[in-house]
Amino acid sequence: MFNPSREQARQFFFDTWRKYRQREMLSAMEDMALEVILLHPEYQTIFEDEERYHDKDYLPEMGDTNPFLHMSMHIAIQEQLSIDQPAGILKRFERLLQRTGNKHDAMHQVMECLAEMIWQAQRNRSALDASIYFECLDRRGS
Repeated sequence: MFNPSREQARQFFFDTWRKYRQREMLSAMEDMALEVILLHPEYQTIFEDEERYHDKDYLPEMGDTNPFLHMSMHIAIQEQLSIDQPAGILKRFERLLQRTGNKHDAMHQVMECLAEMIWQAQRNRSALDASIYFECLDRRGS
C-alpha cells in the first residue's frame, strides 16, 4: 500500500479483520496488519462496527488516540526493520528490545521516535531527517 488515502488505509484494516473472522485467506500485508490488530485487543471492537468507526475523527487535543494511525505506524516500523531502512534501524531496535525485554514495548519506543521525526519535519516544513529518528532511538536505547 503505497501512500493510501485515509479511507483506503482504514478499509484495509476493516477488510483484514473481516477476512480473519471469516477464516479467509490473507495476503502477506494483511497478515502483518492482523498481527498488529491482535496485539491491540483494545482496538478490535472498532473493526466489528465499520459503519460507526470508518469515518470517525480522532482528535489529539481531546485526548484521542487514532487506532488506525497507531497500527499503520506499527506496520511502517515492521517494514523498516525487515529491510533495515533507514540503515541502522535494526541495530537500534535490537538494543531497545534488549532494554525493554518485550518486542511490543520496543516497537512503541520506536514509534514515539518515528512520530517525533515526522512532527519535526511537519513543523519545519522539511524532509524527514533520519538523524532525528536515530538520536531519539539512541537516547532510549542507552
